[in-house]
Amino acid sequence: MVALISEDNVHQSSNSTYRTASSSLSADQEALLEKLLDRSPPSLPRPKDRFNGAYIIFFSLGIGGLLPWNFFVTAKEYWIFKLRNCSSPAPGEEPEDSDILNYFESYLSIASTVPSVLCLMANFLLVNRVPIHVRVLASLAVMLAIFVVMTVLVKVDTSSWTRSFFAVTIACMAVLSGTATVFNSSVFGMTGSFPMRNSQALISGGAMGGTISAVASLVDLALSSDVTDSTLAFFLTADVFLALCIGLYLLLPRLEYARYYMRPVWPPPLFPGEEQPFQDSPNGPLVAARPSFSPTPPLRPILKKTAGLGFCVIYLLFITGIIFPAISTNIESLDKGSGSPWTTTFFVPLTAFLLFNFADLCGRQITAWIQVPGPRSKVLPGLVLLRTGLVPLFVFCNYQPRVHLQMVVFPSDIYPVLFSSLLGLSNGYLSTLALIYGPKIVSRELAEATGVVMSFYMYLGLVLGSACSALLVHLI
Repeated sequence: MVALISEDNVHQSSNSTYRTASSSLSADQEALLEKLLDRSPPSLPRPKDRFNGAYIIFFSLGIGGLLPWNFFVTAKEYWIFKLRNCSSPAPGEEPEDSDILNYFESYLSIASTVPSVLCLMANFLLVNRVPIHVRVLASLAVMLAIFVVMTVLVKVDTSSWTRSFFAVTIACMAVLSGTATVFNSSVFGMTGSFPMRNSQALISGGAMGGTISAVASLVDLALSSDVTDSTLAFFLTADVFLALCIGLYLLLPRLEYARYYMRPVWPPPLFPGEEQPFQDSPNGPLVAARPSFSPTPPLRPILKKTAGLGFCVIYLLFITGIIFPAISTNIESLDKGSGSPWTTTFFVPLTAFLLFNFADLCGRQITAWIQVPGPRSKVLPGLVLLRTGLVPLFVFCNYQPRVHLQMVVFPSDIYPVLFSSLLGLSNGYLSTLALIYGPKIVSRELAEATGVVMSFYMYLGLVLGSACSALLVHLI
């Protein structure tokens, strides 16, 4: 439901537009309707986003920020092929490195989330010290270099050094995740100074990256009989898109709309020890280009204002991290023995990856039109807690291998389809609401730092989820 509200019934805060207490709408819906700059000079009218150029760029950057991770976890058949010593074991024998094979997704999750949290902490300290264009372009360049290395290794025979290849893969994933985190948190922090639709575009783009990787995986599986050929095309797609993201980010400051929102706060905020800059033109330096001696943004007021939303983000990603990908990608079709392509080759890519990512994308995109419940509503954390019930639903599907917990409660292939859709839809909608609300409930000068903090909440939830997923996998 979308309500049109007269400007007479709203109050302009330093970073948001809120309804006054006299508004007929409920107080828990006091969310940002449109981003307004702090004390903007009247000589600078707000430009329009012509042809939705900035929206498309942020959407594309969102795709590029999560595409490498999605391509890593989606290439399940490729990792199985590489880690099986590039050969099949003799009948009745356990394959070499079976522990690596059985728990590879859990290792991959830990290798991706732990460095992400550490890099988020470092990025928060660098918000006012290193210009945002340096952080973004450097992280994109490292991501591209790492993925080029992994692309080259696709056609390298690693059968004589399987464990070393595993170590290289985990190391690449750790570096890739850390730099991707710097990129994502920096760009998300930057969108805190833009209208809320741009933050939504960035987050929705991340879900589109997962959907693209899932579709690409299915196309490659259908058209290529060689797993290395399909993975090569898979990884080359990521290489091209990362290079495209570099070009799009360089294009962003050339848009009049983007330059307006990226300019310094008016007047620029003065933290202790920071000098007053003199530029007051829309063509002046971008908001992130602050003096190198600027102090670290104040953390306490950010944590205080975003505590409720932070809990929602952490718990949302905690539940999602437990299930995806470690649990959901090991749920097999009950008719796997039939030999049908649907129950063997395509079952996991369709149910675990494509359905989850497409549902996640739909949930995120819905927030472009509907933003309920509001940032102060008690319904939001209530819905977040309800997702706890998804964990036993996935566990009691046909997860394999099962050692300690033999019971399968949902003996049909339709159940993982329904559960993956529900997991993705709820994750996309609720996490996007919490994330886009965060930078809008603080003053504009703290918007970028708040965006980094909100990203920290997200990765903290994933770290906790991945750690618990490794434990849960061993318990099953």
